[in-house]
Amino acid sequence: MLFTSHSYYSLRYGTLSVEDLVAGAKAQGLQALVLADINNTSATTDFIRECKEHDIRPVAGVSCHNEGEFKYLLIARNNKGFREINDLLSELNIRKLPLPCPAPDFEDVIVVYPLISAPEKLEKENEYIGIKHWELNRLVSSPWRHNQTKLLAWHQITFTGTKGFELHRHLRAIDNNCLLSKLPATELAHPGQTFLDPHKARQAFSAWEQLLLNSNRVLGMCNIDFDFKSIKNKKSFTGHPYDDRILLEKLAMDGLAYRYGKSNKEALRRIRHELEIIDRLGFSAYFLITWDIIRYSMSRGFYHVGRGSGANSIVAYCLRITDVDPIAIDLYFERFINPLRTSLPDFDIDYSWKERDEVLDYIFKRYGRLHTALLGAMSTFKGKSILRELGKVFGLPKSEIDELVEKPPKPEQQGPLIRRLMEVGVQMVDFPNIRSIHAGGVLVSEEPLTCYTALDMPPKAFPTTQWDMYVAEAIGFEKLDILSQRGLGHIDECTKILQQNRGIKVNVHHVEDFIQNTQVKSQLRNGETIGCFYIESPAMRGLLKKLRCDTYIALVATSSIIRPGVARSGMMKEYIHRFHHPNGFKYIHPVMEEQLKETYGVMVYQEDVLKVCHHFAGLDLADADILRRAMSGKFRSKHEFERIRGRFFGNCQERGHPEAIAKEVWRQIESFAGYSFSKAHSASYAVESFQSLYLKAHFPHEFHVAVINNFGGFYQTWVYFNEAKRCGAHVELPCVNQGYYKTSLQGEVIYTGFIHVQNLETSVAQSIEQERDNNGTYHSLQDFVNRVPLGREQLLLLIRINALRFTGKTKQQLLWEAHMAGGSKVQRVNPVTLFETPAHTFTLPELERSSLEDAYDEIELLGWPVTLSYFDMLEQPATRGIIAQYLKQYVGKRVQMAGSLVTIKYVSTIHREIMHFGTFFDHHGMFFDTVHFPQVVKRYPFRGKGIYLIVGKVVEEFGFASLEVEKMEKLPMKKDPRYV
Repeated sequence: MLFTSHSYYSLRYGTLSVEDLVAGAKAQGLQALVLADINNTSATTDFIRECKEHDIRPVAGVSCHNEGEFKYLLIARNNKGFREINDLLSELNIRKLPLPCPAPDFEDVIVVYPLISAPEKLEKENEYIGIKHWELNRLVSSPWRHNQTKLLAWHQITFTGTKGFELHRHLRAIDNNCLLSKLPATELAHPGQTFLDPHKARQAFSAWEQLLLNSNRVLGMCNIDFDFKSIKNKKSFTGHPYDDRILLEKLAMDGLAYRYGKSNKEALRRIRHELEIIDRLGFSAYFLITWDIIRYSMSRGFYHVGRGSGANSIVAYCLRITDVDPIAIDLYFERFINPLRTSLPDFDIDYSWKERDEVLDYIFKRYGRLHTALLGAMSTFKGKSILRELGKVFGLPKSEIDELVEKPPKPEQQGPLIRRLMEVGVQMVDFPNIRSIHAGGVLVSEEPLTCYTALDMPPKAFPTTQWDMYVAEAIGFEKLDILSQRGLGHIDECTKILQQNRGIKVNVHHVEDFIQNTQVKSQLRNGETIGCFYIESPAMRGLLKKLRCDTYIALVATSSIIRPGVARSGMMKEYIHRFHHPNGFKYIHPVMEEQLKETYGVMVYQEDVLKVCHHFAGLDLADADILRRAMSGKFRSKHEFERIRGRFFGNCQERGHPEAIAKEVWRQIESFAGYSFSKAHSASYAVESFQSLYLKAHFPHEFHVAVINNFGGFYQTWVYFNEAKRCGAHVELPCVNQGYYKTSLQGEVIYTGFIHVQNLETSVAQSIEQERDNNGTYHSLQDFVNRVPLGREQLLLLIRINALRFTGKTKQQLLWEAHMAGGSKVQRVNPVTLFETPAHTFTLPELERSSLEDAYDEIELLGWPVTLSYFDMLEQPATRGIIAQYLKQYVGKRVQMAGSLVTIKYVSTIHREIMHFGTFFDHHGMFFDTVHFPQVVKRYPFRGKGIYLIVGKVVEEFGFASLEVEKMEKLPMKKDPRYV
């Protein structure tokens, strides 16, 4: 009999995991099973592996639906047939085409139509009609009863029992976005689509023996298998592995001269060592493809950062894939490529968010769309999202759903409806919900990718695999991560501004010069890092000060210490203490001193955890690597993780380690889960931090403009304008004669870009710039409206933001003239004229003007004031109290400070109370930080953006001063005169 199944990868339809499906089939004694998910083949690879473990013959298929209606079933006879199915699905997805009906021609695919909508004739040898046991009565009256050679005994599996059917109903209601009570019966599977004993199935078809024989014959000709051991990436860059080897060697030696000179024996030794391993393991093509991508992007002037474990490789450093010198910070290549590793290597390459798509476009065109795809990802149902979705299908009002999500009632407080909702919700946890895209994964394969998966075409993307990184790794793919990052946009744009405006060319890859720069060291040590990649948050700036960080090695450690894993284990504070008191602590065990002396016995990097697991607990490197992957969220097997945990404690006991010490070491290891960095990753981040810090230290105006124009960073845009002012720039409002669509720099004057003016149309802003560049500056309001096509509302926005101040007229005068022009549109009269049409003149009375009015216009249209500061707008000047510059002089004393709120960090205590960490700047633009304990939070809460008067005690921790708040009030602002 033909048994086909839907897993829960038939999204919001199936209810069974691949593991449950195969286990159920094994329990029923099935020898073969078809996986036929709806319009996708994302689970096929996992299905094949699972079937092989349970000695069941896997058969690949797909259930083809058009707008929710089942049309036919496709079953692959073999791997070629599987590719045919994937080719069809991929073409439909990429070209946005409906499913063809009837099915197209295939060579190695069986087509099975449902009885209810079967064609009148089946003219192709590979076409059949599937008959379910509850349809046998209908078959009696069907013309097909006379031609049984085309009929198959067929049973579908979608859920288990009544409980599974109910879960299926809820999933279908979620998919249809309707109330459970309103769900059409046509949207549901037949209640009989559960596991069926093969003996009972044969009994049901006892009068139709031919259908069983047909099914067995068809099923017998179908099989599929994958080789899970070989690498599936493109095997050769040049066309032959030997040529790849000698090309890679030449490029590495050329790079050696560039990076180290020709006489560095240690670098040469390491290169030869790495090249031998790379060639032996077959990774030459992978390195060369990455080098090719870097070569292309550099030829286009695109700035990149190679990060992740790839920075352990000196070959990657010499190929300019990364800018991390692995010799300088003692990185070892085996962390990237090691024969004992259970996972494959991958390079992470960051580009500016503006250039990443062009790099991807090159990869797809260079290596071909048959062999190139983005890596998919799978979004799953999680806690709050489950409650929201089920709340809607249960018909709960939004207010009740919000309350349910934020404060789920305890079991004893739940009514029947909520109890039922919770029961269903528990069953849905971790169910696949939506196929999406991996953050940056790209695959370049030897065989066409449709040999392994169908491809999706997400909006504004490239063809994307239907399975995720876990499946890609299991089947033997090494991915490339081509990532986008706005921090690189800062650096790239800053260098371009310097080149265009001042003729200064900065090679940002000369990192060694930046690391040794005195001014850079000073700013790093003092936390002067606003706008700099990864080191600008309040917590990071505080940590830099506490550690007096001013070297590359120190910043590498700091970049990892700040991660939640180290902080959560309590070891961040311990690290700072040991840094300041290197002789004032004892190592928990001699192994910790031997392996972690560089980091004072604190596990800071993933590599540290590997060292401890191997040398302290005696785990082999393969098990240690599984633990590493689990820590970084790249491993799915909880069973395997528990196995290693058991081995860890068992080995510790055998080695005679005290139980308390073993538990403490494991606690520190476990706290790293999902948060730890590899040392190479931290080193890559530190390189980018030094690059951005060098630009900020020496070219602050250009740097801040670049940060503003890339809309990236920890803070809101107005904070970077404030920082630019603090560093000596003069900030101007948008100007139609001097400004541009993006924020621009002229000398020390920064002109706010039109892009920041709310409700100003992009086309208008760009027309202003283009018309001025083509035909010169504007001479008057009339000249401006003659040359730029814009409606009156757009003109009024420009006047209100004072972008036409070049006329010498006040905003009130210009607004009056604009209104007197008449009509709802300002017409484009003469784009270019020999003589300007004279404007109508009016004699106006002297109109009142207030700088406070202007500031309120700026807040409304930009989001922040430019011509005044918030301090200038206070009802009463905030002259009392101290300023941030002198905070350390008042340690232990009660002081008063006035500050403009920048950002708030919300933290939950172990008692589930809320405390806050605030960041402010004073009227000089200097930052200071505050601590708000739970009792203060309740009595003196934050009340939005503005100036606060803060009273508290100055406290100091490792040289970093902050204000422990006792009370706080938001100071009143002067009212807008127009509305008083």
